[in-house]
Amino acid sequence: MTPTNKPTEQEKFGRHRPVTDLDAHEINRIEELSYDLKIHEVMNANVITTSPDVPIASVLELMRVNRISGVPVVQDEKLVGIISLEDIVRALQSNELAEPVKKYMTGKLVTVRHSDSIVEAIKRFTEKGLGRLPVVDEANNLKGIITKGDITRGILRAVQHDYKEEEVRRYRASHLFEDINSDRTTLVLRYNIKVGDFTHGGNASSHIKRALLRLGADQQLARRCGIAAYEAEMNLIIHTTHGGVLKLEVEPHRIIISTSDDGPGIADIEKVLQPGYSTASDKVREMGFGAGMGLVNIKRCVDKMELESTLGKGSKLIMRIAVPSEVLKGKRE
Repeated sequence: MTPTNKPTEQEKFGRHRPVTDLDAHEINRIEELSYDLKIHEVMNANVITTSPDVPIASVLELMRVNRISGVPVVQDEKLVGIISLEDIVRALQSNELAEPVKKYMTGKLVTVRHSDSIVEAIKRFTEKGLGRLPVVDEANNLKGIITKGDITRGILRAVQHDYKEEEVRRYRASHLFEDINSDRTTLVLRYNIKVGDFTHGGNASSHIKRALLRLGADQQLARRCGIAAYEAEMNLIIHTTHGGVLKLEVEPHRIIISTSDDGPGIADIEKVLQPGYSTASDKVREMGFGAGMGLVNIKRCVDKMELESTLGKGSKLIMRIAVPSEVLKGKRE
């Protein structure tokens, strides 16, 4: 706490503090990649496992030989638990190393999905204070293990990636507006987002950011739009009844990102704009989503945000970002 006993922003919001106005203009490549990279791209897929009926003594030897401190417990390819050194110590204290793993394993697990963006793993590490997370698919089949080190290495590999081909595509697309003569030219991209489709969550926002880069947007503009679009996309996946539409409208001087859905609507708009407030279900929260910072981060990344909603009829979110006149007209740095 500060000397005045008032909580700092870090203490008030924890690691999930909202993106500030300054942050919105300083979103770096590392933060951008946390939204772009998927967990399956950085995780360790070669996982040493055991079964529930194996004696604990055998698992202890497995850990010793492989120099690991925990082993996922799998039955019929399904993740059913994890046994750690702490669990084995408890068995040792009771002189029960001959007992099966299932007697001492931890069955209540914190996992992430292999199709999630790594930002969701980062959130889970922060919230739970864990060093590693099992990675599962939609059927709870074990796909791998992810650690903070895996995330760091994955981001470093991505930063070192060769972007020459992407730069060529960007150069070609960036001349789109200057080659078309009209009083008003608008490029519209439309994405249908399905409710509960966490497997593809973040895909549309990634496409949006890539399209903006190819049209000549600078990195900061594309990152701001990418994060706003990601949070809006996840809101459709988490909070709607039937999903909705995410739309990007690009003109030489402005960008409009919008979402629309047909339910269930928002009872108190002012309340949902408060940091940390969320109407996400317990099931969604257990998956690591619904931290209540989506709309807050959107508001900080765009120049103007408008949210309209009617209970039982749906909601419409409009995000507007002003663009310097030269950015989307083919001017190169």
